[in-house]
Amino acid sequence: MRNKTVDQLFGVPKPPATGRERLVAAAIELFYTRGFQATGLDQIIAAAGVTKTTFYKHFESKDDLMVAAVQRRDEWEMEAWDRAVRQLSGDDPRRQLLAFFDVMDAWFNDPDFRGCLFLNTAAEFPNPADPVHQAAALHKRRNRNHFRDLASRAGARDPEAFADCFTALVEGTLVLRQVHGRSDAARVIRPAVEQLIAAHT
Repeated sequence: MRNKTVDQLFGVPKPPATGRERLVAAAIELFYTRGFQATGLDQIIAAAGVTKTTFYKHFESKDDLMVAAVQRRDEWEMEAWDRAVRQLSGDDPRRQLLAFFDVMDAWFNDPDFRGCLFLNTAAEFPNPADPVHQAAALHKRRNRNHFRDLASRAGARDPEAFADCFTALVEGTLVLRQVHGRSDAARVIRPAVEQLIAAHT
């Protein structure tokens, strides 16, 4: 696993084939590296290599594009993380829960790491009623429910309680890496994950 790059673990999104897909792909890249507010619509259109007419054919506003970008990244990340975890652990749910942190470790040490897009999004749009915030929150809920389902398959006595604790460890690990700059965050937290799995199963 140590020799695998992030691209090898996650794969690379398919090249965009339409004007709409090019806009969404360019938006994801720019929002992740620069932030939403700091990225202008003209920058996205230029990066996508399309015209304003093409943009307004597919989106009413930058806000609509922001929601579409977060939703598309959610779809891709759910698939990519599942694929990466299975590369390391196969179909065993206990091993998958641990492998999640091994994949995080590889991601944390990638030179292009810019934090979690969904945490970044929720921070930039803190109002829970904002559609952009809601798109990011949905990703986090989907992850939490995935952990619950894995815990259930692993024989956890209370999968809901396990999912809450596991999710707290995941999010705390992201903060330890993103805010504290600890590239070893996933390795540091992994023993606590092992203890949590043992305690619940």
